[in-house]
Amino acid sequence: MNNPDSYYDGAAVIDLDENSRANFIAKTYMHLTGAIFAFAGIEVFLFTSGIAQNIAAFLMQGSWLIVLGGFMIVGWLASSIAHRSVSLPAQYAALAAYVVAESIIFVPLLFYAEMFAPGAISAAALVTFIGFAVLTAIVFVTRKDFSFLRGILLWGFGLALVAIVASVLFGMNLGTWFSVAMVGLAGAAVLYNTSNVLHHYSEDRYVAAALQLFAAIALMFWYILRLFIASRD
Repeated sequence: MNNPDSYYDGAAVIDLDENSRANFIAKTYMHLTGAIFAFAGIEVFLFTSGIAQNIAAFLMQGSWLIVLGGFMIVGWLASSIAHRSVSLPAQYAALAAYVVAESIIFVPLLFYAEMFAPGAISAAALVTFIGFAVLTAIVFVTRKDFSFLRGILLWGFGLALVAIVASVLFGMNLGTWFSVAMVGLAGAAVLYNTSNVLHHYSEDRYVAAALQLFAAIALMFWYILRLFIASRD
């Protein structure tokens, strides 16, 4: 989680006039939607072209948990770059790089789900959409600043990384409850990041805001899909 104070140099969106605030929110969610469609388009290309099978075979040669750790680290790096970048092209580059990286990292999980849990992908996508919509509505209706969740998220993601490393080193099985806890953590990240869209961004950081929201959605989708797969094993 990045420091909210670093998200803007000028007035926060919450302090802008209604038209400027609506314009920022529209741009943010337009870019978020574009990122989601780009992710889906890349996955369709990878699977229809047969490239996904090669990627899955390569990534799954190592530990599945290493892929999981890479998923979390890539998200942190991309969001950090986006928020530290002043120029709009740099923010776009970070968003594009993150979408491509996530598309590749997701391949083994999607490939496994397609092979052994038919229907799990669409079901997980629907549950993720509903969860994200509900959490977004909570923020926009209440206008509450959820920045207090930053410390909880830092501890949560830190502990998750420690658990992943321990699993790799000692052969521990994290199991279903780890996925349940991570879904909860992803939900908190959605609240935190959506709140920051309203309270802690300036109107020139809509690309960085979209990246942060996309990262939270990707995290939620990842672990919800893992739960659906586990339920069908």
